Amino acid sequence: MLLTCCALVCSPVAVAQAQDGDPARIITPHESSLVFARDGSLIGEIGREWRTNISIRTLPRHVPNAFVAIEDQRFFEHDGVDVIGIAGAIKDAVRGDPRGASTITQQLVGNMHPDIIDRSDRSLGRKLREQQAAREMEKRYGKEQILEAYLNQIDFGHRWFGIEAAARHYFGKPAARLTIAEAATLAAVINGPALYDPIRHPERTTQRRDLVLTLMAQQGYISAAQAAAAKREPLRTVPDAGFSAPSPYFVDLVRQRLERDGVSLAAGGFRIYTTVDPALQRGATEALRSGVAAVEERPDFRHTTFADRPRGSSDYLQGMAVAIAPQTGDVLALVGGRDYGASQYNRAANATRQPGSAFKPIVYAAALDALVPANAIIPDTALAIPLGDGTIYRPRNSDGEFVGPLTMRQALALSRNTVAVQLGLSVGMDSVIALSQRLGISTPVVPYPSSAIGASTVRPLDFVTAYAAFANGGKAVEPRLVRAVEDAAGRTVWTAPPPSPRQVMDPHIAYIVLDLMREAAERGTGTAARRAVPTHVPVAGKTGTTNDNTDVWFIGATPDVVGGIWLGFDRPKSITPGAAGGSLAAPIWGEMVGSWYRGGHDPGRWTPPAGLVAAELDRASGQLAAVDTPDEQRYIEYFVPGTEPAPIRPNPWAVFTWGAIQF
Repeated sequence: MLLTCCALVCSPVAVAQAQDGDPARIITPHESSLVFARDGSLIGEIGREWRTNISIRTLPRHVPNAFVAIEDQRFFEHDGVDVIGIAGAIKDAVRGDPRGASTITQQLVGNMHPDIIDRSDRSLGRKLREQQAAREMEKRYGKEQILEAYLNQIDFGHRWFGIEAAARHYFGKPAARLTIAEAATLAAVINGPALYDPIRHPERTTQRRDLVLTLMAQQGYISAAQAAAAKREPLRTVPDAGFSAPSPYFVDLVRQRLERDGVSLAAGGFRIYTTVDPALQRGATEALRSGVAAVEERPDFRHTTFADRPRGSSDYLQGMAVAIAPQTGDVLALVGGRDYGASQYNRAANATRQPGSAFKPIVYAAALDALVPANAIIPDTALAIPLGDGTIYRPRNSDGEFVGPLTMRQALALSRNTVAVQLGLSVGMDSVIALSQRLGISTPVVPYPSSAIGASTVRPLDFVTAYAAFANGGKAVEPRLVRAVEDAAGRTVWTAPPPSPRQVMDPHIAYIVLDLMREAAERGTGTAARRAVPTHVPVAGKTGTTNDNTDVWFIGATPDVVGGIWLGFDRPKSITPGAAGGSLAAPIWGEMVGSWYRGGHDPGRWTPPAGLVAAELDRASGQLAAVDTPDEQRYIEYFVPGTEPAPIRPNPWAVFTWGAIQF
């Protein structure tokens, strides 16, 4: 044993360099690309190894000194191989306490060139090659260069490589601002990133940190008083890996969209500026997490929960959340599933699911475009519709009942299926489909009566974006995730085209549908969403529930945000008996949006477009309110010009008699 170890140090045999590379060469490792929110805060990184290279001269001296103290105390004296350290390791091994004796330079050789120097190989040949390469590296480069390369190369766990990434993700700051205690903590980590993980094992890591501090004091890098003070500091790591909002599904989609648009991120070092609002992203993530967990706690939930799922199983209740700015299409929040670590499948961008009754506002818009007024009376009644294959389609309501004549406004608020089917057939499903396509729904909508109540599938992100037109005066927008990309030199290499909303719907119709959805949120199936948002914020929205309660939705709007929530299983099955968008999805939407406004965001307002006609009607009859109509039955209805009630149409002065209002 002793002779073998002496041979490692003293052998004059020249070990031939590996033919496939130069292990003594310092190379600059690839950097990851940083992804920023709209406020400039960091929300993600893209790259196999998350790393940002920095100069050692930007660091306070105690940062590199912490690593020297614990990893290679004679770093500044040896020639790449620590003969004294090897002798000490041999002595300890003889005593039954084996330890390594690799220098920082040797570690760098192996970490930087793993294809040439495999540090998992315990053979004599590998150790000889490593030592020779380390000595050669010390001849070519100065100690500062080697130490800088080492600090930029080393693995700190969690895919975080290099001192800058470690400081950012463990402590939420650049390495240049690390305290003595934090520097010692990171120096402690690299001995075993899984073993000394400050997040998972803070007590164990603190013990090793204190050892580093003791060694730093013994070797003269800090005073005994500084070491003692640093040891008294509690070990605190930042939440969410130092990101301002957990956004892994969004960051994945950003990477995919940029690569689709020809931006190759393989070289790394890019700075990607996105549209995400961190506060809304945090709210969406937390609302979805807690909301779906609450569904699992219901007494009628009979499926395996996320917490109790078998290892590797994906058969648990899922969900997604999306929020966009209706005026621009900027994606403000996107959560593609409950837990990115358990499933990376992005349900917001890639899933296709039936929207159920959440599709009805598009049908109602097509009916308004065909000059059906919102106070039109349509019976909620049993239907028998012959289909082309000879079968009979009989749409039902979720409660199994039919309530008789209703205004369009009442029918949408109460989500009566038979009314939507009648409207779709009366205006023609081709017209409904054409409008859905203009709004941005790219998945096929089949021309069957059942499509009027959401039997065709949609992609959640596209579907939520389609609702923007109701909130912005009838303009279709496209979802936008990235604003600009800069390369490592700070040059702009890609810029998103400016938003270009397209007028696809009459502004009068858009506003009327929006107002109908306000009724649905305030008096209909979406009241759980309305209750969770501050009362001074206008809310409109529509619930959706599919057959057998397999998908539940709420798509809602405020003047500032259009958002959507979906819950369901990846392999569709009933969530619970009686599951509905109003009871399961709407509260999550309300919490997502409500928390954002409670955080200090002032709401905008919806303004009726010029020329829109309004009249005070009797809620019971859908006709103009009379003198004896009780106040609680009075409401304002809106009309496309020319479709208002006949008594107020011919004579514009009737406004003073009947209470009509011309905007």
